[in-house]
Amino acid sequence: MSYIDVTGKTEEEAVRKGLAQLGLERDDISVEILERAKSGFLGLGGNPARVRITYEGPEEPQETEEIPVPQEEQPEVPAQEIVEESATVEEPACEDPNVQRIQAFLAGLLEHLDSPAQVHVVQSEKGRYQVTLEGQKLGALIGRRGETLDAIQQLTNYAVNNGSEKRIRIHVDAENYRAKREQNLEALARKVAGKVAKYRRSVTLEPMNAYERHVIHSALQETPGVTTYSVGTEPNRRVVVSYDREKR
Repeated sequence: MSYIDVTGKTEEEAVRKGLAQLGLERDDISVEILERAKSGFLGLGGNPARVRITYEGPEEPQETEEIPVPQEEQPEVPAQEIVEESATVEEPACEDPNVQRIQAFLAGLLEHLDSPAQVHVVQSEKGRYQVTLEGQKLGALIGRRGETLDAIQQLTNYAVNNGSEKRIRIHVDAENYRAKREQNLEALARKVAGKVAKYRRSVTLEPMNAYERHVIHSALQETPGVTTYSVGTEPNRRVVVSYDREKR
């Protein structure tokens, strides 16, 4: 476990400076506020905020209330119901070698899984690619609570980035599952944030994967009165929604 201490005019500014220094994203770190920012009289004598950013190591969660994360059940589709034909992959619409590598890997993977799904790949932004698996009865590729879809996404990221100088991020979805899941998580985030702001006590959610934690962080990033951070190690890493007087 490693950590750095960073100062800034506000806690959020200190966190941003630390992320820039480490080259990490918000979900890759845990944040401990060592000193709150204090303004001096007429702008003089104030103290900056100081935070401790912990990364690449476990952190013991604080004693907080724990709230379960609602899960969506996906119907299990028996293997025999999947049409036995090779995966059809959309021809590359551009000369982007990343698109070609993604398509080539998923073509082989889906063929191995005996799935008829089609693969559509677009570059959503620099260094990020959106993959959509299209077809009928893709429940087997989504799996219970999206576990199979997460595994496909993880394998694709690992295979495509293996040996590459520049790492890219690949987001895989099927039957609009991610969007529906995001809506449920955002609703949960707003509900928990209201409770945290009202009772001024932290709430720890159940373990979630990196994608789901990112949804919670993003949903509450600008919410007054609360801040979020992650604690623990995979696969039991959790989001903590904490009361933040400075953001009110």
